[in-house]
Amino acid sequence: MTVHKMIVFEGKKIRRVWHNEEWYFSVVDIVEVLSNSPTPRQYWGKIKQREFVELELSPIWVQLKLLSSDGKKYATDCANTRNMFRIIQSIPSPKAEPFKQWLAQVGYERVQEIENPELAQQRMKEIYERKVIPKTELSFTGR
Repeated sequence: MTVHKMIVFEGKKIRRVWHNEEWYFSVVDIVEVLSNSPTPRQYWGKIKQREFVELELSPIWVQLKLLSSDGKKYATDCANTRNMFRIIQSIPSPKAEPFKQWLAQVGYERVQEIENPELAQQRMKEIYERKVIPKTELSFTGR
């Protein structure tokens, strides 16, 4: 079963589809949001040519049928979350810069954790504590 969903980022719609047990996002929609280009398909075409075709890298996107504004489904370049982060790194735009800085920070932190596993343990403890309801907020339910 294919699930199609729309998400909104900064007032712009981003199409996504559940495929092979993970979300795939429309590359053109992400490019439009992060570049503010009036022609996001052409912008993506130039990035694709420069970053992947000319360097003879394997494509990191797939073509999936997504609903268009005219109500029809068309084959659209889509990428999963991991590959979308790689594509975002290729977008020369001030709006993409915060994502690039965040990715660089996460990468740096993971390298530090490889060198010092105690840092990874501390990070996981902090994540767990944020996700678990503090004991003081639990109410007695009689169970």
